[in-house]
Amino acid sequence: MRVAAATALTALLVPVLALGAGTDLGLPAAVAAESDKVTFTVGLTNEADSFNPFGGIEAPAFEAWGLMYDQLISYDMKDMSPKPGLADSWETSDDGLTWTFDLHPGVMWSDGEPLTARDVASTFNRIADGGYEANTWGSYLTSVKTVEAVDDVTVKMLLKKPNAVLPLLPIPILPEHIWGDIDDKEVKTYPNEPSDSQPVVGSGAFRFVEGTAGGSIYRFEANPDYWKGAPHIDEVVFRVFKNDDSAAQALTKGEIDLVYNINALQVKALEGQDGITAHNGVSPGFSEIAFNVGATDTETGEPLGDGNPVLQDPAFRHALGYAVDLDQIVAKAFQGAAEPGDTIVPSTYSNWKWDPPADQAFTFDLDKAGQLLDEAGYSLGSDGRRTMPDGSPIGTLRLMARSESKSSLTTMQFFAEWLDQIGIDSQVTSVESGKLTGLIIDGEYDAFEWGWYVEPDPDSMLSYLTCGQLGNWNDAWWCDKEYDALYQEQNSALSVEDRYTPVKRMQEIFFEQSPYLVTVYESIGEAVRSDRWACLQEQPDPGGTWVVQYGITSYLQVRPIEDAGDCDGVTTALNAGAAAGSGDQATAAGASDDSGSMPLVLGGVVLAVLVIGAGVVLTRRRATASDRE
Repeated sequence: MRVAAATALTALLVPVLALGAGTDLGLPAAVAAESDKVTFTVGLTNEADSFNPFGGIEAPAFEAWGLMYDQLISYDMKDMSPKPGLADSWETSDDGLTWTFDLHPGVMWSDGEPLTARDVASTFNRIADGGYEANTWGSYLTSVKTVEAVDDVTVKMLLKKPNAVLPLLPIPILPEHIWGDIDDKEVKTYPNEPSDSQPVVGSGAFRFVEGTAGGSIYRFEANPDYWKGAPHIDEVVFRVFKNDDSAAQALTKGEIDLVYNINALQVKALEGQDGITAHNGVSPGFSEIAFNVGATDTETGEPLGDGNPVLQDPAFRHALGYAVDLDQIVAKAFQGAAEPGDTIVPSTYSNWKWDPPADQAFTFDLDKAGQLLDEAGYSLGSDGRRTMPDGSPIGTLRLMARSESKSSLTTMQFFAEWLDQIGIDSQVTSVESGKLTGLIIDGEYDAFEWGWYVEPDPDSMLSYLTCGQLGNWNDAWWCDKEYDALYQEQNSALSVEDRYTPVKRMQEIFFEQSPYLVTVYESIGEAVRSDRWACLQEQPDPGGTWVVQYGITSYLQVRPIEDAGDCDGVTTALNAGAAAGSGDQATAAGASDDSGSMPLVLGGVVLAVLVIGAGVVLTRRRATASDRE
């Protein structure tokens, strides 16, 4: 998924190493270059696109930033509610226009310089100025006027109007003494990668010491002086595999310690293997078929790329919603580890979600799809192919699937079959995610399959689809003035309740115009060498994932099983108590405890739904460009 992206933890996702299928290093994952190092190796299926926190959109990039940098606010492991990060506490004025954050004293950068409120202010002001830096993080600082350092440990944020998203600020705090010398032009290409002459300076629990964007391996050494306490391991290594099959094989061979984002069949196969624990973790995100509704040069307003003009018609796009068999996609593309989707807010966020009325909801009905196309002027010709309203041929729609994702390819192959049955020609092309991102930005596609994580507050996901994100996160090139006005309305509301109506209307508009056809809300498969490792904690707890979380708690807690103890009191963590011989294992997804969680069945997989106040809250943000799945 992308993360947004998201998205996200808040988003934030994981990198790995692009080895050819069947590559066998012949060494156990826990054995580092130096045999006395304790190394935790994570396998993923897409690369980090940038280690520059202003430039990346892939999930692995977000996960790397979490290791390298601290954030002002963190997220609770059980329910995703805000908790202290760099800020020990915060408060806001009654009118919501002034926010004050009190920082933890004594935090240091990895080069020995002190981290102060000036670093926070410079990071936030750079984003709030609305330049390149705002592309990823701007939605969190909507309406911010200024951010100022009152003293070394006090940050004051002044707003033009209330910002309903605050205090959620999953933004990496960067060192002013490094980034202050990187100007607005240079920041667009600044790699932020380690070299002999320029180490990467961060405040996080791990230091980035090896790797390049798009590369095959990323290494992070533990920071022994980390202000929250040193990690229990010496380093984290991310390895990228070309597909989830080769990553799962590496786990069984002992070449890696954890594999993230494997399919349900692989989870089932790994569950029965000695020394391995596998599960499907909750993933509050969605997958979609996205259309090129009219890519435009954002500077000149001229058409961009070579998208098929038929997809500029919302009536055509919406009709295709009845030509998608969601039950078939759930069963065949996701092996049952998903549920049918409909809108861009997942069903787990019930208070935020708009549900299409029964008479408007998409059903698999090829006759209805054909009828709606007829009514919109796309008639069947004598050859059984549909034409444009003026009688000219529609042509062949180019359907892009991601080469590293079986579910993506299967979904688009099915879609091509269904299009053929209603008289529309199409061709499926499998492309690597990084290349697909480029095609999207250039407008050189007709449709693609991908997905997003949606954060506990849907604001960031909603923001990605505004007109201001054309050419950046808005990958369907869709723009609607009413949608944008409603986004501003909900973003500046003073109460959550005042946001529900505009947020639901935004989903309704998006559903009616159908720049995306949302296919499923899925879970994420993971497996870990539980014969070696302990103290990984799910997020949300119980029922969530062990990595690719909002925050890096699992990386701080993970340790060899012989050192497990009680996992520092986290009794729900993997192998808690194992060293003492209790055999207690991580709470299974959906198992009950005293946290007030309720089980939810998603495509046959039990997921944990956490009730916070009046709303339902779960994990994650945009999975990102390549992890847009």
